[in-house]
Amino acid sequence: MLDSETSSFSQFQKARRGLIAGAFGGVSAGLALPSWAQFRVEISGVGATQIPIALPEFRDESRSGQAVAAIIRADLERSGQFRIIDAPAGMAGISETSAPAFNEWRGRNADALAAGSAARLADGRVDLRFKLWDVVKGQELGGEAQAVAPDDVRLAAHRIADFIYQKLTNERGVFATRMAYVTKVGGRYSLRITDADGEGGQVALASPEPIISPAWSPDGRELAYVSFETRKAVVWSQDLSTGRRRQLANFRGSNSAPAFSPDGSQLALTLSREGGSQLFIMGRDGGNVRRLTQSTAIDTEPVFAPDGRTIFFVSDRGGSPQIYKMPVAGGAPERVTFSGAYNISPAISPDGRTLAYITRVNGGTFRVSVMDLASGAVQQISDTSDDESPSFAPNGRLLVYATRVGSKDVLMTSTLDGKIKAKLISTLADVREPTWGPFNR
Repeated sequence: MLDSETSSFSQFQKARRGLIAGAFGGVSAGLALPSWAQFRVEISGVGATQIPIALPEFRDESRSGQAVAAIIRADLERSGQFRIIDAPAGMAGISETSAPAFNEWRGRNADALAAGSAARLADGRVDLRFKLWDVVKGQELGGEAQAVAPDDVRLAAHRIADFIYQKLTNERGVFATRMAYVTKVGGRYSLRITDADGEGGQVALASPEPIISPAWSPDGRELAYVSFETRKAVVWSQDLSTGRRRQLANFRGSNSAPAFSPDGSQLALTLSREGGSQLFIMGRDGGNVRRLTQSTAIDTEPVFAPDGRTIFFVSDRGGSPQIYKMPVAGGAPERVTFSGAYNISPAISPDGRTLAYITRVNGGTFRVSVMDLASGAVQQISDTSDDESPSFAPNGRLLVYATRVGSKDVLMTSTLDGKIKAKLISTLADVREPTWGPFNR
């Protein structure tokens, strides 16, 4: 029986997650540590069809403490659905109270226009207001007013982007959702909870030992993850509102790769307590543990299908790591990936139609691929060489994954066709292990 701690498969997984142990020390938990990682976003690529939208700077937005219009523009560009039309100097001062000069905006080939303003209220809150117009038809499409605390201005800007996205695409936006990822600076690891653009947020956990495999609960209230703070892999769950932590799995051997079921009542994970690495199911409280796979292979990285009845996972039972699926109730595994000799890290789209995963090409290059599960058609969507941990946005329209650019570990978002990519480059840290949170916030 293969041992996950000594096999080449496990050694690769450990290496790609940067499991370089630091000096043993204490662990701090909670959501009150300072936010220090700053990101800049580089967007590249051109989509096949994009809505041209003008979004001038909000009137008096400097009073909000944030570049509100720039945040909204970056959100919309990152989605791949929009092309930003620059506003000339003479039009930059408009707001939600102004009557748009539709002919001028049509002349600049804008199909939509959004404009707004910011003001400080007597109680210190920021009043953000905006309107959206259909330039082609010369019609108002709606607007909103929000009075928020200064610390919530970025979130308010993301919600404005969501409003615009939904009005113009008839789909729900994901800009006000959250991400979790792990940063590493020197010998310190931090599990961070941030906005969907990688900015803002706070540290949920800091440790001198590696933190890997964060997984959101469906209600967005908890994160499960693996921490090596005791010099072995232990699965924890953390309440994000209180910072309270509890151990879910600290069995003999390795405990890894937690994943919540769609209804949040169970977790799938990998345990080696009975010898080799196998899949197990447990209750959300850590009880009722039952073994799911019965093999001499390494079975790991489980993820539930959206219907909760099927689990996708990675196994080397065929001689090399491939992605399989099997019923949660038990049954024979069925191989899913056949293109390529090395496929790991499955992620399933919210509608259950698309599989994203990491494939090895040309010997040592690891790239994100997506598979249409109905047809089996596969497309590589990344052009980098050290990709890992793909995760779908909750509307299924974008992926986030970690990769290496130059000497930095960075996050990348991409449309599912790979045509629009946004590189989130941290100025202070290497960034890995991203997972996109649910809509609930």
